[in-house]
Amino acid sequence: MDSLKILVVDDESRMRKLVRDFLVKKDYIVLEAADGSEAIDVFFDNKDIALVILDVMMPGMDGWEVCRRIREYSRVPIIMLTAKSDERDELLGFDLGVDEYITKPFSPKILVARVEAILRRTGCVDADEVIEAGAIRISKAAHQVTIDGEPVELSFKEFELLTYFAENQGIALPREKILNNVWNYDYYGDARTIDTHVKKLRSKLGKYGEYIQTIWGLGYKFEVKPL
Repeated sequence: MDSLKILVVDDESRMRKLVRDFLVKKDYIVLEAADGSEAIDVFFDNKDIALVILDVMMPGMDGWEVCRRIREYSRVPIIMLTAKSDERDELLGFDLGVDEYITKPFSPKILVARVEAILRRTGCVDADEVIEAGAIRISKAAHQVTIDGEPVELSFKEFELLTYFAENQGIALPREKILNNVWNYDYYGDARTIDTHVKKLRSKLGKYGEYIQTIWGLGYKFEVKPL
């Protein structure tokens, strides 16, 4: 399937770059607009945009007006971003046909997960992607892990960490690299937070927690081996 186009509209260049970087990692084509007027021009110049991420508070034409104009001609999925946490705003967004409503600040990884969920729902991407590692089966679409066919309850971050390990089987992963890929790339927390999450993840995986090997002085390596 060809890469899908996503339009990101925000008057803050730093925010556009943050969102763009995470979407590009997932092989999306990202178009940008710095204000409402530019967003309308870009949208109607590109008839194959699969989804719009739209900031509410912008100078001139705000996000609500952009949404109204797009909805006059298109049912393209729209995710609204706002610094407000007002129920009335959220209800207005849904009245205008907004698909998701996310309040700033937000995790870029959560935003990407919402993007992928909406695109799956609208039939733009495959319904599921499954990773298998020995007895462990990871369904990225369902956000579910099973071991020997039995479901395992993981937190969001534990799921992301296990998925990253499983996608990089046999590779020695430094703690800093794990932080950059599982947490936001601008996350400045102590790398030892990984050790805490790994400890919990190992416990939940039972005997298969041994798949996660500690590399002293560096980080971890995930490797399927006979138990």
